[in-house]
Amino acid sequence: MTINESLSCVAVSTKANVYFDGKCVSHGLTLADGTKKSVGVILPATLTFNTGAPEIMEGTSGRCEYLLSGSTEWVASGAGEQFSVPGNSSFQIRVEGEPYSYICHFG
Repeated sequence: MTINESLSCVAVSTKANVYFDGKCVSHGLTLADGTKKSVGVILPATLTFNTGAPEIMEGTSGRCEYLLSGSTEWVASGAGEQFSVPGNSSFQIRVEGEPYSYICHFG
């Protein structure tokens, strides 16, 4: 998979979304067709996120491990890779060492 290095024709929310005492920071994007995404970074930590809509997490740099709700196995994911999270669910994400940068695609 090719890593998205830029997104064209977007409106960017200048107010940062800061979670978990700054361990995750993201900005919301709206594409020309109305599609919503966010771009962000997660610093070394283990965090739990809840989802409303389904999400696809696309790694752009660094590495993480994730654990989907109901699963017992952590799965590694890095730059150029993605993983899907069902809507109305949760997942844990664990980052060690280099921060993990991502694009979150909401579906």
